Amino acid sequence: MKVHSALGAGMLESTYEVCLMHELKKRKFDVRSQVPLPVVYDGVRLDAGYRIDLIVENLVIVELKAVERILPIHEAQLLSYLKLSERSLGLLLNFNVVHFRNGIKRIVNNFRNSASSPSSAVHNS
Repeated sequence: MKVHSALGAGMLESTYEVCLMHELKKRKFDVRSQVPLPVVYDGVRLDAGYRIDLIVENLVIVELKAVERILPIHEAQLLSYLKLSERSLGLLLNFNVVHFRNGIKRIVNNFRNSASSPSSAVHNS
């Protein structure tokens, strides 16, 4: 990816976010950043402080990291965002790697709009 090739590892997550957003907008993608994600509890929409790093084309949630390694808590965070927003596809991108292909995880939430519990899957790309 161009952003990782240009900047390398070691920057702040916010740096990668603004640069990735710039690259996506140059390519005419609809991208929003730091999108508030409320929690609906007891029929009330509550701001719990969740912020989605990027939403691309109102379909894909992109969660950016600049960490030594992706942990299960990072995957759980993205899966929670997918469930709360009723979206099915997310990308977890860790920029703190030598080869960017090793920092990409695709997470799928097979949500259902019924009372049954959703299933999910994590894929290394």
